[in-house]
Amino acid sequence: MPSTACAGMAAPVPKPRSKFMQGMGKSSIDSNVSLDGSEINSRKPEVNSQAEADSSLNDGHEDSAVPVGAEVKFFRPPPLFTSAAGEGEMLALSVWTKESNSDSSSDECPPTPVSSQPEKFPFQLSDQQQNNVSPVPNAPVHNTIQTKPAKTKKPRAATIRVSRRKQSTGSGGSGSQSWETNHRESAVACSSWLDVWKGRKHNVLWTTFDGQLMSLWKKRTDKFTEYVFHVSSITNVRQQDKGRFSIYFRKKHFEFMAHSEDMQKGWVTSLHTSRGREPPPQPQHQGSLIMKEPRTKVYAAICGHNLWIYNSKEDFNLGLGMTLVSMNVASVKETGRRHFSLITPYKTFNFSADSSRDLTTWLNKLNEVIRSALSCSEVALRLWASPWNKVCADCGSSNPEWASINLLVVICEACAGVHRSMGSNRSKVRSLKMDSKVWTEPLIELFVIYGNKAANNVWGHNMPAAEQILPDASQEERAEFIKAKYCRGLYRKAHPLISNQTLLNKRLYEVVCGVDVEETLSLLCSGAKVHAGPQSPSAISLAENAGQALQTELLRHNEYTEAPNMDQQKQTVEQIGLEELHGKLEDERFLFSLENESAAFDVLDLREVISIFNQSAGQTHEFKMLTLTDSLSCSADGQDSLLLHMLHIIRVVMPGPLADEELEGVMAVSRLSLREGSGLQHAEVWASLRPGEMLIYPTLPHTPRSVFPMNLHTQYSLHSSENTIELTAAEKTLYLKFERDQSCSSWFNLLPKAVSSQRKSLQRSVYKLPAGMSGRVPPELERCFSHITLYGLKVDGLYRRCGIATKISRLAEQLRSAPADAVLGTGDQDVVDVAGALKLFLREMQEIIPSSERSEWVKAAAHAHETQRVPQYRSLVKRLTPDNRATLAALCGHLYVVQLHSQVNRMTAHNLAVVFVPTLFQELAMNTDVVRLTKELIVHHTLVFLSKEVVQDEDDEMITVF
Repeated sequence: MPSTACAGMAAPVPKPRSKFMQGMGKSSIDSNVSLDGSEINSRKPEVNSQAEADSSLNDGHEDSAVPVGAEVKFFRPPPLFTSAAGEGEMLALSVWTKESNSDSSSDECPPTPVSSQPEKFPFQLSDQQQNNVSPVPNAPVHNTIQTKPAKTKKPRAATIRVSRRKQSTGSGGSGSQSWETNHRESAVACSSWLDVWKGRKHNVLWTTFDGQLMSLWKKRTDKFTEYVFHVSSITNVRQQDKGRFSIYFRKKHFEFMAHSEDMQKGWVTSLHTSRGREPPPQPQHQGSLIMKEPRTKVYAAICGHNLWIYNSKEDFNLGLGMTLVSMNVASVKETGRRHFSLITPYKTFNFSADSSRDLTTWLNKLNEVIRSALSCSEVALRLWASPWNKVCADCGSSNPEWASINLLVVICEACAGVHRSMGSNRSKVRSLKMDSKVWTEPLIELFVIYGNKAANNVWGHNMPAAEQILPDASQEERAEFIKAKYCRGLYRKAHPLISNQTLLNKRLYEVVCGVDVEETLSLLCSGAKVHAGPQSPSAISLAENAGQALQTELLRHNEYTEAPNMDQQKQTVEQIGLEELHGKLEDERFLFSLENESAAFDVLDLREVISIFNQSAGQTHEFKMLTLTDSLSCSADGQDSLLLHMLHIIRVVMPGPLADEELEGVMAVSRLSLREGSGLQHAEVWASLRPGEMLIYPTLPHTPRSVFPMNLHTQYSLHSSENTIELTAAEKTLYLKFERDQSCSSWFNLLPKAVSSQRKSLQRSVYKLPAGMSGRVPPELERCFSHITLYGLKVDGLYRRCGIATKISRLAEQLRSAPADAVLGTGDQDVVDVAGALKLFLREMQEIIPSSERSEWVKAAAHAHETQRVPQYRSLVKRLTPDNRATLAALCGHLYVVQLHSQVNRMTAHNLAVVFVPTLFQELAMNTDVVRLTKELIVHHTLVFLSKEVVQDEDDEMITVF
């Protein structure tokens, strides 16, 4: 389209309907647009709104030119969801193809009406081109031209070498398995890890296609997608070289890269085979909502028994969803004025509507859909009140109508058949609808309070993501999985006392007198006996005497059942050999590829790691990483590179944030069960082995770590049959029970080095005064800076929220009297209270910026250019007293770190300036220049406080923990 069309346009931008209707008769070959939609020698117009700017950044197609000889496959036009206004009519394929590759300027320059005569092409298709075009029913077929290939997008290069056991092709646990084993019963269904580009954004996603929906997931275990779309929304699939292929919508497209040519061909073939599928049903209700966590505006539509969530209305019209929520496993609850929650077994979605009227409409529509999906007995409805019980505990099917009353699981009909085949000594199967007599009130309460959630925490505790079956699993797969889970106890959470039957029974008798049903279930699945012997009272009578009705009910149904043997828990895995891979870290994931810059073929969720060991020695730089099912050795060329990777993984797996000092010299990190002295109670913890000490991090939230000092007098012994290490120091004995024998033996081998090394004390503060800067930061302020930096950077509205006044006063007193020993909570409200104490200290301090010098600061802030203002700030900072200068530097440095996380905490530099300008400048707080001054002290704190004019050594900067 000529650029003059935009320059002379004074009329408002037409609605999508009128825009598309105007273009219906226009030739798809424009003077400056190639047939694949790329513009030639045209200037991109200015973006008039933030939304359009975001669209152009996220979905720009600078690299979308068609490779030479590319094959184009057209799909039938996507029947889009249409609103009452008629937006989203089906367009001619020529318009779709053009818009799919054009940028957001099309929103500003709508096509002008032209003659509706049939299109005439300036050249003829070659025979090969004609063969490469798939006809689309009732739509014209257009040719393509050869264009200059765009810059090839490559996956990020690997950063470390990885060696692991070669994965079995039949296990389903690896992305390297053959393409054929990834297919399910349908000829078009497929799944694999793919490198994905959406505009310039690159990610590696687990991608599945069932013949209808294509879903992209961050992890294989995720229950909600990053993107999801129906096949009818696709306008074009283009196969490229080196394992690449692209999927086009009308205005957006995805680029994919598979790790092999066979996998690429399989995907393209499956997508082509799925042409002509019926689109999703028309939406019963649709509209905009505000979604919290993260806070963003979305567009939602109820289609059938699903709620589709889109990033925008434009994506809704394209059919490109963010995720969908199945209503038959959800419940809806009003949570406040214009707010409601959609509760599922896996996640709670919190929304707010635009008005009270919209809220009522959404609640009525969602409840109507939920009721239509559920039609069942009272027992089932009560059990399904728990979101976890609305899906099968074994395969995840929705609305299961059967249960195993001794295993405490709600299951579907298909899985119930397998449970029956195991025998009633393993699983007692009952119907939620028909076996009404068995469903006593205590049993119903047991399932509602615990049910699938507690049962899978025990029976499926060690479940590898690749071995979890899905609702469409074959009967053979289902039987193998369920028997491995319950008969062999392959994935169970074995109790720490499993190797000692006497202690196991004794612990059961202790637990049933309390309320911990989940530990009772763990004891029973580990082999604890309800009747220990004729000379001892039964656990049932003990629970009855203690008034524990739920414990009594569970024990009665497990009175004569059998538990898996201990030697059946470990699965014998055939050692096929090692495979050498290339690895790279990405947040909480470890990506594996066969070549340095090739597409990822497998991804490890770092949350599956249970142990890490530094095995470096001499010129060998290596660490080992263990999961419940695998062992990986990672090697690097240098120690710095190795530590960078190892410490990143440790930060991910540990239960809370760590200071740099806690990671210094770390030798091993493991998840284990800890028991102290002769007691039988155990705790799930992470332990870190360092020179001269062991740091213990409980998994329970808001529980502080503890330190176990070690020296040459520390005694330790290995109980290999129990995977347990006994440690004794200063009349204190600890029993560490590991989940794998490799973890236990590796930890034991590192103990001699740890006990013979000198202990390094840990510092509480994460703030260090820049070298060369004299002065003293009040210790109570320093403690607040450190605590908020560690625990509060992601707290929404950190410094704008009001804490609890009485608690703030109490914290302030503790921090003044003993800053290092004050107990500070780590929850969101606790951190807000600490922030309140920090603001209180600053208000009570002597003026940081003396009132006699404030006129000079105002004069400096009034300069028109920032390049003039910043040197003035440096000069004025230099005139402050050493203590005031150090305190102001610490405050601005801390606030700089806070504003780096403003996308989460919403504390931008401007918002922080508004909060703190009254404290620093008091009566001048309403002066806009002074507010800007405060903002610039935060943003440019390095230039202002750490330059050579202020400190002698500019290289030693403030240290903070992100």
